[in-house]
Amino acid sequence: MYTEEELTSAVEAGILTEATAEAFRAHVAGMQNGSAVDDERFRLVTGFNDIFVVIACALLLASVATIGATIAPWFGPATAVVVAWGLAEFFVRRRHMALPAIVLAVVFIGGLVSLGVGYIDHAGAGWVVGSAAALFGAWLHWWRFRVPITVALGVAAAVGFVVTLLLAIVPQALNWPTPIALVAGVIVFALALRWDAADPARLTRKSDVAFWLHLLAAPLLVRAVFGALGVSEGETTVVSALAVVALYAVIALVSLSIDRRALLVAALGYVLYTFSALLNQQGVVSLSFAITALAMGSALLLLSAFWHRCRALVLQCLPASLQARLARPQ
Repeated sequence: MYTEEELTSAVEAGILTEATAEAFRAHVAGMQNGSAVDDERFRLVTGFNDIFVVIACALLLASVATIGATIAPWFGPATAVVVAWGLAEFFVRRRHMALPAIVLAVVFIGGLVSLGVGYIDHAGAGWVVGSAAALFGAWLHWWRFRVPITVALGVAAAVGFVVTLLLAIVPQALNWPTPIALVAGVIVFALALRWDAADPARLTRKSDVAFWLHLLAAPLLVRAVFGALGVSEGETTVVSALAVVALYAVIALVSLSIDRRALLVAALGYVLYTFSALLNQQGVVSLSFAITALAMGSALLLLSAFWHRCRALVLQCLPASLQARLARPQ
């Protein structure tokens, strides 16, 4: 039996191409009655050693950051950034460990943000500088290690830089959370679709990059759309509940079309809140959340069980030119 680490090592050694390795994984998934595309796979853990290494890295990074912070507020994050890069050189570049790669990328880029905030006294300027440093660090990290989550972290840093700079120049922008979230969400979502379109068969690292970008775009889009509907503000009515259901149905169709589930998950909280509040107003207090969760959980399980069939029906209704750019089963 071949492990993910061994397959990745063979790709790095030039024995296999990355496309060949991914095709092999897709073949194994097909033998197990699964689809490499429709199951939305991404690498997270190659073995329990990943978890073991992450625990050890967390202890080391937390300790050096704490000790460094006693010298100066900015020195703790700076130490963590340097150590995270050094650990990535071994565990990511040489050992190709998936979970440590994700954690070390987050620590490295998050540390750069903290470094800017801790080094500059003025809070607004600190966030601007920290976001800019994180953006540059994400580019450097991607160039060196090619960890898929790094692109999403870099895009998040870019969004943070633009937003914090906007707030510094136009303080009134603090009152525009919905438009800002909508614009940022649309841009990130379009970028995620672009990465998806570059690998419709989902056989390369580009698909993993798109996965993390969708995770970033989903809460931004959902926050903006449901915020515009006034969900979680004021009294919930039957009309607003029906509007939430209709919107969630549209989100489900979009999710089926692009074969990504992040939007469904991000919007779930708003649906649960809306119907729980509606049932509370109708006097069903103690079981309002349980009833709502039962209905939503059952619906999502049915959708998951028949995801392939539902997606096939949705794709049939789309133009052929668009279908060619969407994910497709092998």
